[in-house]
Amino acid sequence: ILLCSAGFSSASLKSDLSKAMSQDGASQFQEVIRQELELSVKKELEKILTTAPSHEFEHTKKDLDGFRKLFHRFLQEKGPSVDWGKIQRPPEDSIQPYEKIKARGLPDNISSVLNKLVVVKLNGGLGTSMGCKGPKSLIGVRNENTFLDLTVQQIEHLNKTYNTDVPLVLMNSFNTDEDTKKILQKYNHCRVKIYTFNQSRYPRINKESLLPVAKDVSYSGENTEAWYPPGHGDIYASFYNSGLLDTLIGEGKEYIFVSNIDNLGATVDLYILNHLMNPPNGKPCEFVMEVTNKTRADVKGGTLTQYEGKLRLVEIAQVPKAHVDEFKSVSKFKIFNTNNLWISLAAVKRLQEQNAIDMEIIVNPKTLDGGLNVIQLETAVGAAIKSFENSLGINVPRSRFLPVKTTSDLLLVMSNLYSLNAGSLTMSEKREFPTVPLVKLGSSFTKVQDYLRRFESIPDMLELDHLTVSGDVTFGKNVSLKGTVIIIANHGDRIDIPPGAVLENKIVSGNLRILDH
Repeated sequence: ILLCSAGFSSASLKSDLSKAMSQDGASQFQEVIRQELELSVKKELEKILTTAPSHEFEHTKKDLDGFRKLFHRFLQEKGPSVDWGKIQRPPEDSIQPYEKIKARGLPDNISSVLNKLVVVKLNGGLGTSMGCKGPKSLIGVRNENTFLDLTVQQIEHLNKTYNTDVPLVLMNSFNTDEDTKKILQKYNHCRVKIYTFNQSRYPRINKESLLPVAKDVSYSGENTEAWYPPGHGDIYASFYNSGLLDTLIGEGKEYIFVSNIDNLGATVDLYILNHLMNPPNGKPCEFVMEVTNKTRADVKGGTLTQYEGKLRLVEIAQVPKAHVDEFKSVSKFKIFNTNNLWISLAAVKRLQEQNAIDMEIIVNPKTLDGGLNVIQLETAVGAAIKSFENSLGINVPRSRFLPVKTTSDLLLVMSNLYSLNAGSLTMSEKREFPTVPLVKLGSSFTKVQDYLRRFESIPDMLELDHLTVSGDVTFGKNVSLKGTVIIIANHGDRIDIPPGAVLENKIVSGNLRILDH
């Protein structure tokens, strides 16, 4: 602790201490420092806990205990968390092609199989990266339907079609919970039971001292930035602690289908569900990760590998610097994780009670508004794959991975490339190529509000391959884009694409103003 407060940074402290590990005396010294640091953090957390109101005390205590365990592990781990020499390609049978799963067909009793399923959507994120306030799931993505509307429509369609009772569970964070609950009332008449539970709330820690930034449990005023939701790997503990896991098991539910709420391709797949419920070899599979083939856009995505005899998800942050290019290679690691996961509820309960879910820690550095450098410790839901028995990857079509992270993605899903049916988006049959065009909208389009203002109507993109737009550009009604279209308005210039324009394999630059006469 003295070292830290004397101006040593946490990163340099950790690396210095790691070097010292090779010398016996130094390793004892390191252990003393580590224990001192843990003791200081424990005292700080106890101080914070005393400020919790009585009705929040138990909940806050669980959160802070969870954080202490994570922090303890953070201090134990040294360097990149994978030994590159041990990474192997997964065995052939551990990643099955979707076609093989689909070829098994569906049983007559598909309704009883569906009744054992729960759909879980990760709903902890805000729309800030797209310039929106509030939960990202409440952004309108198609015909004024939000991500949440589409999700509810999909599950309601399933329940009506098969006369089933598949519930929807939302994992909210303290950032999204209140706004989401207000909106849920509008689905009261829908044939979908909706449950929510909250992710943990962990304290951010000062990058230099490694002590919590928060002084009390509030998260308003000065404390707004002192807390964070610790990544979607927190689902196992939070789901279990909420009591909802036991409730659903008590209702006869067996599997959860977990996905990001902004992945519009993540719909319930009956063939995968049937494969889980009726395994061909009789051995129940506790964890399925949907993977899909990498393109150049996905080289940073986490990939499935074989590691010490188990399937393991390896993220780019875990890779030693010398091997990052190899990790990005599309020829060596052909697939990446879509974060569509099918997980056994009984297995989650068992592993949670044995404290046996092992997930690598992601250290996420942030700078607060006041300039203070902090770190937040996170985990990823897919990283737990190695803790489950008989895990499997399924290589699914790209159509099951349709995330909306930017307004460029939003343009694709709003366009005539997709048709909407019962909450599900499918690629239009009128498009000759099954691939999605590459769209890059410049910084003038980053915020949803600005993006919507710049399109009088969404262009026809059925024959588009590539679109790049940069600068002050607007689109009139009924514009058609084909092939490769690049539109660049230099600084101070403006380009108005006129209504009804057809641009095919064109580069547009300079200045083009269209004014009302």
